[in-house]
Amino acid sequence: MTVTIAREGSIAVVTVDNPPVNALSQALRQALAEAVAELDADGAVKAVVLICAGRTFIAGADVGEFGKPPQPPHLPDVVARIEAASKPWVAAIHGSALGGGLEVALGCAYRVAAASASLGLPEVRLGIIPGAGGTVRLPRLIGPAAAVDLVTGGSPVGAKKAEGLGLIDAVIDGDLRAGAIAFAGDIAAKPLPQPVSARAVPAVEDGFWEGAEKTVAARAKREAAPLRAFASIRHASRTDFAAGMAFERETFLELRGSAQAAALRHVFFAERAAPRPPELSGVTPRAIRSAAVIGGGTMGAGIAAALRDAGLPVVLVERDTAAVERGMANIRAIYDGAVKRGRLAQAVAEERMAGVAGGDDYGLLADTDLVIEAVFEDLAVKRAVFERLSKVCRPDAVLATNTSYLDPAAISEGIARPERFLGLHFFSPAHVMKLLEIVPTGTTAPDVLATGFALARLLGKIPVRAGICDGFIGNRILKVTRAQAERLLLSGATPSAVDAAMRAFGLPMGPFEAQDLGGLDIAAFQRKAARERGETPFAPVADRLCAAGRLGQKTGGGWYDYMPGERTPAPSEAVAAIIAEETAGRRQRAWDEAAIADAIVLPMVNEATRILEERVALRAADVDLVKIHGYGFPRWRGGPMHYAEARGLCEVVAVLDRLCADGLSEPPCAGLRRTAEAGGFSVLAG
Repeated sequence: MTVTIAREGSIAVVTVDNPPVNALSQALRQALAEAVAELDADGAVKAVVLICAGRTFIAGADVGEFGKPPQPPHLPDVVARIEAASKPWVAAIHGSALGGGLEVALGCAYRVAAASASLGLPEVRLGIIPGAGGTVRLPRLIGPAAAVDLVTGGSPVGAKKAEGLGLIDAVIDGDLRAGAIAFAGDIAAKPLPQPVSARAVPAVEDGFWEGAEKTVAARAKREAAPLRAFASIRHASRTDFAAGMAFERETFLELRGSAQAAALRHVFFAERAAPRPPELSGVTPRAIRSAAVIGGGTMGAGIAAALRDAGLPVVLVERDTAAVERGMANIRAIYDGAVKRGRLAQAVAEERMAGVAGGDDYGLLADTDLVIEAVFEDLAVKRAVFERLSKVCRPDAVLATNTSYLDPAAISEGIARPERFLGLHFFSPAHVMKLLEIVPTGTTAPDVLATGFALARLLGKIPVRAGICDGFIGNRILKVTRAQAERLLLSGATPSAVDAAMRAFGLPMGPFEAQDLGGLDIAAFQRKAARERGETPFAPVADRLCAAGRLGQKTGGGWYDYMPGERTPAPSEAVAAIIAEETAGRRQRAWDEAAIADAIVLPMVNEATRILEERVALRAADVDLVKIHGYGFPRWRGGPMHYAEARGLCEVVAVLDRLCADGLSEPPCAGLRRTAEAGGFSVLAG
């Protein structure tokens, strides 16, 4: 049974038990409606406590019903029945009350919560808005300003903040069930409070709606749901409850079938599946209770901070005392910055730093469970590190290399027990970026690979298994992105036009802006290595810029010019002259934003299809997660592979054929033509 009813004197306790997260399935909605009717008819009951079994309150909709026609009773009707009950209902919240779960709580006369609880309406993150009164009741309960922040941002709030907002009536210390029953007993004899739906919306100051709309629009960029949620709150604040509900429901139903909602649902399910891939089902990871990082530069310090944020004690090893001090200072700077920005309390920062021990003696690692190497991207240097680690670490210690391009199998050559070795490609800054590419070698043991995924879960990262090739999944596609951007320059586009088009597509910055920020020398280093392997990278303009010492913002000029101390890009006459020399005799054409985006994104899809064919990536959704979490591909487009499928793979192939005919891309690979014929990338999975 999803709902049971117990009685504690005159207090009825309605317990929801629909594991794992008490989702609002049709059966649960029906059982709640029936519970209202039963308890309304019981004269001995004076008040009702709604509580949930397991680890959380109602955490939202049943994901199994996503994309399907809703079955009655519909959630708005269930919430209305609870609100209209003749006895006061008290929602007792622990864990998370999210989406429909919070809307159910808003239908209750009162809300209490454990101190550790969180409450929120995250629907905009799925491309929709609340559909059971969230945008209509919330401004009546906590005011329009707080409602706009909570709904359009999608982030939950903790119990203490919720109490301050008026979202809950009390925080319960100690046993939640006992505290909620006592609270219900106290209010049982009081008159029923005015239902939230009947309350007036508090007035706002002049200009509030105009200013809030600009703020929401700036934050949403091209996502539709936040602005539609804002419009629903504004409408609900200016009209009666019934009209507000009708507007909300119409908007909810319209958005539910939108392309953005489909894309965001795709990402939601991909993220949900990523930490536990099916091929590792039943494999037990090794225990990780302690960790070490070799190298205290930018990447090593970020990895150390990520490990400490997850509660692991960390040893930082560097080559000498001075390097150890610099590495510890780099970690300390991360925490000092977090404190300065108000993201971390000073006491917490000090506790995390206290959990980092630094030294230049590899003997410190004799009993460490996990060691991550993060030294300079040089094969000989990395091999030397693992030669030393092989001698001092426990035989069952997991050894990992953080590398962006080097072959982990080559790095691990000669180490003792190579089955305990794997690649862990963190993205910079490692304590912030969510993506972790996990790269096994041919000898990596299954439990060691499973340990990589367990580590990602511990660190709160999105893990994706990647096969071994130059750049793995993400950086291999990035090379295509950069090459396509330069092909555009040689056919009539400008750096600023390309960057503007990719921002319009939804990326946070364009490819040339990104190169200037990170430094053109990084890609140049990789091109040099590729040429040494006999490859011929395409970067005619970038190579000339590097030769001229234009390495990006750090040198005052790259693809753009920068005033001293400034980060604002300005078009460069020097770059324009180089492009003009390279384009001499080449056919030029006019480019609009859509055509520029096609010329960059669709070749990325083509290369990603090759990656799938080669089993470097196992699933198209893995490619999407890599590009979203590591490279800023717009989440609301679902990643490049979902975008291509939603657009139509036959059309993608046709556009690539035209680009290839004009010398502006590689031809569509056989796998892409095959998937177009089959109707989806699933044909390449297996």
